[in-house]
Amino acid sequence: MSASGGTKAIVAALAANLAIAASKFVAFLFSGSSSMLAESVHSLADSGNQALLLVGGKKAQREATPQHPFGYGRERYIYAFLVSIVLFSVGGMFAIYEGYEKIKHPHEIEHWYWPVGVLVFAIIAETFSFRTAIKESNGLRGQKSWKEFVRHAKAPELPVVLLEDLGALVGLILALGGVGLALATGDGVWDGIGTLCIGVLLILIALVLAAETKSLLLGEAAGVEEVEKIEAAIVDGDTVTRIIHMRTLHLGPEELLVAAKIAVQHDDTATEIATAIDAAEARIRTAVPIARVIYLEPDVYSETEAARGADREATPGGPAPESAGH
Repeated sequence: MSASGGTKAIVAALAANLAIAASKFVAFLFSGSSSMLAESVHSLADSGNQALLLVGGKKAQREATPQHPFGYGRERYIYAFLVSIVLFSVGGMFAIYEGYEKIKHPHEIEHWYWPVGVLVFAIIAETFSFRTAIKESNGLRGQKSWKEFVRHAKAPELPVVLLEDLGALVGLILALGGVGLALATGDGVWDGIGTLCIGVLLILIALVLAAETKSLLLGEAAGVEEVEKIEAAIVDGDTVTRIIHMRTLHLGPEELLVAAKIAVQHDDTATEIATAIDAAEARIRTAVPIARVIYLEPDVYSETEAARGADREATPGGPAPESAGH
C-alpha cells in the first residue's frame, strides 16, 4: 500500500484498538456493564476492520494478469466495503441487542472503578489514534473540507479510519455517560441506554461507509482538477486540435484510465498522428502521474456530428452519444 493509503494511521488504529478491546473486556468481566461489553466488541470489530484494510492494500499490489488486465487496485475498495458490513453487523447490531437486553433486565454495575478507568484509558488511546489519522489525512485533503475529503477521497483507507476513530471516541463518551448515570442513579437501565446509543451510532457510520465505498466500487471518474490537467495536456494546437469526448475511470486509488477521441488534421499522415498521440500520452502522464492506462483514438472533427452527440448526451434516459467524427 502506498503512503497515501494511510498505512501509518491503520497500524496506529489497530494497535490502539487491540489494547482497548482487551482492557474493555476485562472491565466487563469485573463490572458486568453492558456498555463495556458493547464497547469491547466494537473495538474488536474495529481491529478486524483495520486488518481487512491492510490485507486489501497488500492484495491490491498484485501485478495484472490476462484474466485481470487492469490489475487488482479495486481490491482496496472491496475490503473497505467489507469493513462497513463488519461494523454494521458485529458492532452495531450486537450493541443494539445488548442494550435492549440490559434495558429489559437491568442490574447494578459492580466495581465501578473498572469501567470508568478503562473508558478514560480508551479515550486517551483513541485520541492518539484519531490524531494520527487526522495528521495523515491533512497531507492529502489540501483545501477540501472534512466532509468533501471523506466523500471524494479515492483511497478508502483514511476516510474509513477517520470515521471509525470518530465513532469510537463518541461511543466511548456515550458509554462513559451511560455508566456514569447508572452509578449516579443506581439504575442499570442507563447503562443499557448508553449501549443502545452506541449501536445506533455504529450503524449510521457503517451506512455512510457503505454508501461511499459503493460509489468507488461502481467506478468513479477523475476529479475536476485532474480532468482539466488531462484536457490541457492532450491538445497541442498543431496535430491534436481538440478533444471530441473523453472518459476517465479510477482502476484503483493510484491508477487512472483515460480514454478519449481526439480531433486531428484531415491531411496528417499516419506517422504524424502516431507521433502526436505518443507525445500527448507523455504529456498526460507528466501532468497526472496516476494516469497509467491511456487510450487515444484519432478522428476528424465534425461540427454537425458534435452537435448531435451533445444533444443525445443531454437527453435524460437517451442513448449514449456516438462519436463526433466520421
